[in-house]
Amino acid sequence: MAVHEIREMGDPVLRTEAEDVEDFSGGLSSLVRDMFETMYNAEGIGLAAPQIGVSKRVIVIDLRREDEPDAQVALVNPNIVWSSDETEKATEGCLSIPGLEEVVQRHLAVRVEALDPKGEPVELEADDLFARALQHEIDHLDGVLFVDRVSAFKRRMLMKKWKKLQAEEE
Repeated sequence: MAVHEIREMGDPVLRTEAEDVEDFSGGLSSLVRDMFETMYNAEGIGLAAPQIGVSKRVIVIDLRREDEPDAQVALVNPNIVWSSDETEKATEGCLSIPGLEEVVQRHLAVRVEALDPKGEPVELEADDLFARALQHEIDHLDGVLFVDRVSAFKRRMLMKKWKKLQAEEE
């Protein structure tokens, strides 16, 4: 397993629609293991392949707690096939935009169809934080960041803060 560098906002791979996975050979399981390792190393709850520079439709999420043992997933070519009418607002951050958080409105529940890393069909329903994480990570596969999901005013404020954070790092 290997920990990869997480690409940050400004990297073109984060704004590119990821390609469907068609090859389910050993390279895919290695990618999934590396994604989990990278996510755990960064103390995140989800990661999309583009965030480590791989433009493939693969996501990993781990929200496991004692009461949610099935909340660790690796999904290939995931698609949201149903979203609840009910939405909720909650604060989101992103490993690719460290230091920024903002309230984002998302569907409260979703149904996702995907493949597992072996190419077997998977369908799952999720709500609350699990649904939010799925929507966030699938957005990454479409070149969308959480800052795209807020008002233009809030986005301008976030971009100013991001530029200031970047300047402080230099």
